[in-house]
Amino acid sequence: MPATAADSVKETGSAPAPKRPAPAKPQKREWSPRVWEGMDCFTWMRLLRDNGFAVQPPYWYIAAIVSVNSVTNAALRWALNARFGERVRETVIEKPPVFVIGHWRTGTTLLHELMIRDSQFGFPDMQDCFNPHHALLTNHFFKRYGKWMLPDKRPMDNMPFGWERPQEDEFALALMGLPSTYTDFAFPARTPKDAGALDLSGLSPRQLAKWKRVFLRFLKEVTLRTGKQLVLKSPPHTARVPVLLDIFPNAKFVHIVRNPRAVYPSTINLWRSLGRSHGLQTPTDVGLEEKVLREFRVIYDRLEEGRPLFKPGNFAELRYEDLVRNPTGELEKVYATLNLGDFDVVRPRIEEYQRQNANYETNKFQLTDAQHALVTERWGDVIRRYGYE
Repeated sequence: MPATAADSVKETGSAPAPKRPAPAKPQKREWSPRVWEGMDCFTWMRLLRDNGFAVQPPYWYIAAIVSVNSVTNAALRWALNARFGERVRETVIEKPPVFVIGHWRTGTTLLHELMIRDSQFGFPDMQDCFNPHHALLTNHFFKRYGKWMLPDKRPMDNMPFGWERPQEDEFALALMGLPSTYTDFAFPARTPKDAGALDLSGLSPRQLAKWKRVFLRFLKEVTLRTGKQLVLKSPPHTARVPVLLDIFPNAKFVHIVRNPRAVYPSTINLWRSLGRSHGLQTPTDVGLEEKVLREFRVIYDRLEEGRPLFKPGNFAELRYEDLVRNPTGELEKVYATLNLGDFDVVRPRIEEYQRQNANYETNKFQLTDAQHALVTERWGDVIRRYGYE
């Protein structure tokens, strides 16, 4: 990223620093495993091969840890299939999922957190998504004894982290070997790839059939664990409406949108944070801005193409700014549009969540004049479509 742009993307705090700060206390080191530690050995070797085995020397020890874990994950997958395989195959997803969709950094996590306050819904959690090869088998172990493995907060913002927290199913799909834009931050010094993984357009018919099969298997495992209708949150699904409706014709969707001029720097910060936290190279930001600009277009172009496919009463839409200002009111509208049941039952839980997170502060970023002009030029139609002129 050019120096002028990097200097202009700043995170601001809620209070000015004192003139003479007291000596800082040493911070407790938090162990944070790389997400790739959830891969099996076959997927891990493909990831290395596809990126020319370009793990930089300072990260060799991480590659060694992932390699050992990948063999263990493969063995545990066989054990899971032996114990739960038949039950998973017989599991029926009676109620189609509710998909929370939207570009990264538009509030999908907040919306997901609010919706799962409703006890009628289940969801994939961190254990399901970061250990997808054996989650059913090791669920109790990780949630009881593995809390030390995760930091308290997400690397890109201040949202809580934990094995029982809701998570994006896209991580599980990537760790199980399906094409995903998320593997770009494994090697953040290389130019990001775009083989059509985001909207699945780059997949052959055989690859697409495998994608559907693996995705459905994953959802069956989560359904077997929760026994409930699932609420799924994954930004890439915003570009996959036709495929998702092919699997679940009666699925419901909630789309959340945010001012693109806020989304742009926040998404750049997201990928940078993930590259630093989970990369196997020192990030260089090569092609990062173009990746963000291009994938935004893919997501919103595919969403517009998919709009005619939504059945009446199966699609709701809201703005992040409205959700933050009035969570209860906006969720009530979503429940009414999608016919999700009696909102008064869940209202107290939504209000309690509001009280518990009343002091939460989002990261603040600024755009340079050049970035402002670039975003307006490349994303202008989306800015106008959602009233962010």
